[in-house]
Amino acid sequence: MASATTDTEQTDDSSPAEPTTIEKLRGLRWSIASNAANTVFVQYTFFGSIFVLFLNELGLSKGQIGFLLSLLPFTGLISIFIAPAVARFGYKRTYVTAWAGRTAIATFMLLTPWVAATYGLEITLIFISFTVAAFSLVRSIGMTANMPWVQEYVPDTMRGKYTATSNMFTSAIGFAAVSLGGFVLGRVVGLPGFVILISVGILGGFISTWLASFIPGGAPVPSQAANRKKRDLGAALRDGNYMRYLVGVALLTLATVPLGSFLPLYMREQVGLSSGNIVLLQIGTLAGGLATSFLWGWAADRYGSKPVMLWGLLLRMSLPVLWMFMPKNSPISLYVALGIALFQGLADMGWGIGSARMLYVSIVPNAKRSDYMALYTAWTGIAGGISQLVGGQLLQASQGVSGQFFFVTLNPYIPLFGLALILPLVSLLIMRAIHLTESLGMGEFVGIFLRGNPFLAMSSLVRYHLAKDEQSTLLVTERLGQTRSLLAVDELLEALQDPRFNVRFEAVIAISRMPADPRLTDALIEILHGSELALSVVAAWALGRIGDPAAHDALLRGLDSDFRSIQAHSVRALGALGNPDIAPLLSERLRLEENPGLQMAYASALGQLGASESAGTLLALLHDTDNPGARLELALSIGRLVGNEYNFVQLARNVRSDPGTTLAQAVQALKRRLDRKSEEGASLRSLLDEGTAVLGHGDMESGSRSLGRLIREMPWDRFDPTAQVILAECAERLEESGAAHIEYAILALHTLDAGWK
Repeated sequence: MASATTDTEQTDDSSPAEPTTIEKLRGLRWSIASNAANTVFVQYTFFGSIFVLFLNELGLSKGQIGFLLSLLPFTGLISIFIAPAVARFGYKRTYVTAWAGRTAIATFMLLTPWVAATYGLEITLIFISFTVAAFSLVRSIGMTANMPWVQEYVPDTMRGKYTATSNMFTSAIGFAAVSLGGFVLGRVVGLPGFVILISVGILGGFISTWLASFIPGGAPVPSQAANRKKRDLGAALRDGNYMRYLVGVALLTLATVPLGSFLPLYMREQVGLSSGNIVLLQIGTLAGGLATSFLWGWAADRYGSKPVMLWGLLLRMSLPVLWMFMPKNSPISLYVALGIALFQGLADMGWGIGSARMLYVSIVPNAKRSDYMALYTAWTGIAGGISQLVGGQLLQASQGVSGQFFFVTLNPYIPLFGLALILPLVSLLIMRAIHLTESLGMGEFVGIFLRGNPFLAMSSLVRYHLAKDEQSTLLVTERLGQTRSLLAVDELLEALQDPRFNVRFEAVIAISRMPADPRLTDALIEILHGSELALSVVAAWALGRIGDPAAHDALLRGLDSDFRSIQAHSVRALGALGNPDIAPLLSERLRLEENPGLQMAYASALGQLGASESAGTLLALLHDTDNPGARLELALSIGRLVGNEYNFVQLARNVRSDPGTTLAQAVQALKRRLDRKSEEGASLRSLLDEGTAVLGHGDMESGSRSLGRLIREMPWDRFDPTAQVILAECAERLEESGAAHIEYAILALHTLDAGWK
């Protein structure tokens, strides 16, 4: 047949074929556009603060409002029963049909003012109840189809990015819708203003339905009994992670949904805001979500759903406290409320993106999505319905609450605030118990953003992906390392795979500036034992600079490399890791090694490890080495055996510019350690003065030999055996060669200072 690739195309196992990834990516724009249009419907009809204010304007009590709001989620219970039929009819076809139907039913709300004026409040309540019930029933059918469909057409690898992008557009449209709503209600008094907004919302609902028809996937499942998959709701009920997720969501729903529904009334009755300003508070919530949506989504895709969800939940727990203690009937009440709303948007976005991604990617198996999602819709519907009923009745029963309890001003909304404070804490504890392999802990997650320079890191990440040539890529890769932020780990790992050698080389150097991270260490180890010699050498050096003990075994294998340069840098890196257990092996290899470069590497590593038993070997190597730079490095390695490396380096630097004065000052400083009253101390002070005078006049030859003789007169019992070995060698060489090898003078004075007990 010509239509071989249609919406109902079948695979070999008679299951409907999913769209290709390319088709999914093309369909995401239609999904986002549909969600944005649906936001107008949501804000102006049954789900925003406008609907609660509309019911209050009609004269309904808080208990009646709670009852009406409970009808919206309760009908989700039907999902369990209709899920197979929805799958056979097709997720897409069901969703589009139901979405059109629920929007058509919403048009009956336009008749509410006429019903109220003609038949009174009691009939109006019945009319609204039937309208809301019919709407919610059809909507629940659509939601039963929507969740499995969304799981199908959104690729898991970009689930967080998709959710964030969708939220950004819906927040922007919602921002405009709420602004318009506040403007209309501020100028059109009474029910006509609400009718205008509901009409606009219905138009948005029909547009949303039309846009959804262009999304791919959602094909009908074959209806033949032989091809029908057996239902097994018990598998979902036995899934520990899934049940923890459901319980956590239910507790949070019980805590936050009632308070969210009646918050507009709290703002009017207790805080003193007008209806127009109350609607405008949603601008703050939308702005907070819009500003942080991309960051939350990016973090969820990169670091996992769980930490994003838990931090969003933790932030939400602070909202009841902020609302309770905000200034009331004050000129600044509106501005404080807007600030809290902004924070609410931030918290809600973290929870929403993290929990949704966890549900779609980690909790619900794709092969069982119909049953899992049906049970989820039913469960959340029950929880949402109960929460609205309980919230409305609780608020109705607490109307007489007033007074003062310590520093808390009591009012009818205090019980709702209490629920919103306690239940999320229980939810947090339950959600933390969900076991996922993909996520970080809460502490690790926040630590990523606190270490290094996160602001420079974020800007560098953007620049990295915008870099168009090698030079700009090199510069931004260098900057990624300079941030010392773990936010840059993924980009640095990507740079290691760059086809340009210079970029890969720069990435290794940049990684060496980063704090230890298992993924970076593993990547460098792979390069160390790879086939690119130039990168292997610098990778060994980088592992030593990072100082991650996890690299110890890999560097130890590097000692047996076929290339001496890799051996040398592996040895130096092992010294930098500071594990003293490796010292005997390095000392033995140094004793057998004949290559000067490797000898230097072993000596340096032994010095860093403080291997005092190698002092004699290192002194012998110093005696046999001719290169001035190598001799100074060897002297430093020996000096490290007695500690205070900084003192040695400072002496060496100062000797380079003014050797006589520097050595004279160092000799003179030894006088402070001598006992002024003892005969031995007086004699040594005289020798020190003599040496100081000779060196101070610039006579380095005589001064160096004098220093050798002075060392032999020092109180040897004031030094440990290692220092004694070093001083004895220095004295002999100074007397023998004078100023020819100034490093002996530096080493001797350093040892006299650092090794004195």
